[in-house]
Amino acid sequence: MTFVTKILVKLGILREDLDYHFFRASMVIIFLFFGYQKWFGYEAQALIPYISNGPLISWMYPVFGIRGATYFLGVAEWLFGGLLFLGFWNKKLGILGALGSCFAFVSTITIIPFIPNGWAASAGGFPAMTETVAFLLKDLVLLAVSVYLLRQDVLRVSLSAKESSPAVAAQLRHN
Repeated sequence: MTFVTKILVKLGILREDLDYHFFRASMVIIFLFFGYQKWFGYEAQALIPYISNGPLISWMYPVFGIRGATYFLGVAEWLFGGLLFLGFWNKKLGILGALGSCFAFVSTITIIPFIPNGWAASAGGFPAMTETVAFLLKDLVLLAVSVYLLRQDVLRVSLSAKESSPAVAAQLRHN
């Protein structure tokens, strides 16, 4: 195992901020591709059971219709992905992207208890999930990544403010 560890160290696994940049880039790619799908009819139809049963997003169908709701989601996903991308250079924009990302994944995770046929009856039901719940369960990890990015960007903005302003430094010490 020491041999493997030494190789990983030489390959740069301990490079500062490797995880931070890798997570950010991954989220940008995810939002790019998932947002792209929302422009097509097949995706609008595939999302009907999810959006219809989402306690935080079911309002979109009465307001926008089926295609309009998926367009809305596509624009939101590209917006969050774009803000996360800009977060490579501007941490305040990164904070906005991470907040949007957190909201997006909280919205999808909350669908899990309400999705019809989410648990495989043939396997005894909960916790044997169907592909519908499995598709949503991945969003738990994406939410964790979003919270990580949010925390990192808030820390970096706070530290930057601390370095540039004694008054902000004093306020950060008191909080």
